[in-house]
Amino acid sequence: MARTAINLYSVRELDEPMLDILDRVADAGYDGVQFSGGLRDAEPEDVVEKLAETGLETTGAHVGIDDLESDLAGSYGLYGDRLGCASAVVPYLGDEHFESEAAVGETAERLSDLADDAEEYGWPIHYHNHAHEFVDVGGETSFERLADLAPEVGLELDVGWALVGGEDPVELIERYGDRIDLLHMKDMVADEKRGFREIGEGDVDMAACAEAASEVDVEWLIYEHDEPEDPAASIETGAEVLRSI
Repeated sequence: MARTAINLYSVRELDEPMLDILDRVADAGYDGVQFSGGLRDAEPEDVVEKLAETGLETTGAHVGIDDLESDLAGSYGLYGDRLGCASAVVPYLGDEHFESEAAVGETAERLSDLADDAEEYGWPIHYHNHAHEFVDVGGETSFERLADLAPEVGLELDVGWALVGGEDPVELIERYGDRIDLLHMKDMVADEKRGFREIGEGDVDMAACAEAASEVDVEWLIYEHDEPEDPAASIETGAEVLRSI
């Protein structure tokens, strides 16, 4: 059974110390936490202590590709070594990286090179999609082409963005299950570019995604909401819905 976590990008607008946020995450009942955008005001040793105190595990961390490429050793040292994050996830690359066959080829090579370099640390590299990876290039989507050209790179599928991109998230989970350790459970409205909704209130069939994830042994179901009206309440809602499915 997959474990549950929250991506801390969801609470970037919550004006509280990192250690207090981790308490909220643990109290809500998540199994773990996904770091995104650093540790805010906290020192690494204090975060390590809080993780031990709360029993929260860590998932693959979201780390910008520039940071990974410029200081892979430092990124691994913080997230992989000190915080125990089993992998790194490139959270975003812009539209221009997927707009043509040539662009996808360059992106795949860049991510593959990064994954090769990270093998030194035994630290897998994943990529997190948005909607623009599902444009058509030469009769297939950029996402499909990237997956084919960069087999060393794991896929952190975001089910909400996949839906907005015109895809069936369940089909993608089934198709790429052996590449998906981390699944972003984000709810969105299919026909809006930024149609973020609280989990369970959008167009994504969350229960079907969770069932498909179970069938392919996805390790983590990770709640994410890009623009929650009430980030503190959203922490609770995400945990509750993930438990219910």
